[in-house]
Amino acid sequence: MGKVIIGIHGLGNKPKSGLLEEWWWNAIAEGLLKHTVNNYRKPKFKLVYWADVLHDKPKDENCTNPDDPFYLNEPYEPESLNSEIKEHSVRKKIMDAILYEFDKVFLNDDYSLNFSALSDLLIQKYFSDLDAYYANKLNGKNQMVRDVLRNRLKTILIQHKKDDVMLIAHSMGSIIAFDVLSLFASQVKINTLVTIGSPLGLPVVVSKIANELQLKNRKIQKLKTPVSVQKYWFNFSDLEDKVAFNYNLDDDFYENSNGIKVFDFVVNNTYISNGEHNPHKSYGYLRTPEFSTKIYDFLTKKPLPLHHKIWHYIRQILQK
Repeated sequence: MGKVIIGIHGLGNKPKSGLLEEWWWNAIAEGLLKHTVNNYRKPKFKLVYWADVLHDKPKDENCTNPDDPFYLNEPYEPESLNSEIKEHSVRKKIMDAILYEFDKVFLNDDYSLNFSALSDLLIQKYFSDLDAYYANKLNGKNQMVRDVLRNRLKTILIQHKKDDVMLIAHSMGSIIAFDVLSLFASQVKINTLVTIGSPLGLPVVVSKIANELQLKNRKIQKLKTPVSVQKYWFNFSDLEDKVAFNYNLDDDFYENSNGIKVFDFVVNNTYISNGEHNPHKSYGYLRTPEFSTKIYDFLTKKPLPLHHKIWHYIRQILQK
């Protein structure tokens, strides 16, 4: 049994699989070097790649024509020494006030959705990958896109079922991760779930998750942390990240039967490429000090002795 970090990327077309995996780890390593003590053992790292399911070919790092649809406009770039750290206290208060009303307007207590046609229209227009995930079959195949994407993550998690796994899910990847961990709980277990730039708190996503669980005869009163998550769920959001607009997942997902709840962290995603700031970019999230601290703790924390685990399990039973 060893430490394994598994990532799953988010929306949109990407560079080829190996390059994207390399850039994810470069961003993680950059944050660890900058924000922690460099005495960890590098773990196994795998990236679950699914862009090829919905896109004919990957973005090309060698393409120099910005008008080419496969031009790679946001490669991994190390953080600038002059990166601006923003203070968001006022913005946070405004967003909290908006979000309080936002959920009440769009989402009912039974998780049914008001203005569902409008929500579906917005997804179709602005989030084609997410629309395909919820609605489409693969061309010429009797398979749903979501089943193919889920199986890719599920397969990797099963391969590492004896390992200590941290799963890092970015953007739409957090929806895939939540679904896999919820629907296949008897087959997959992980130590820590990390969501970055996640849309899981958006009413349309919350409603679709609840609806599928209900269709599969899961009696739910409240959505919870997937029972597959054994230790921690950390959620990181930049307040300027429009995909993670509902940044506080603690309001939407309750603790699971293991007592695991989501912990929300507001961070500054300082990613800049070609002079453009993108607060949703995975590389920026992966090197924030808050994220680096949690991944360092995962890599350096030793597992509990067996008798401690048994006592912890007994205490959980007695507290129920």
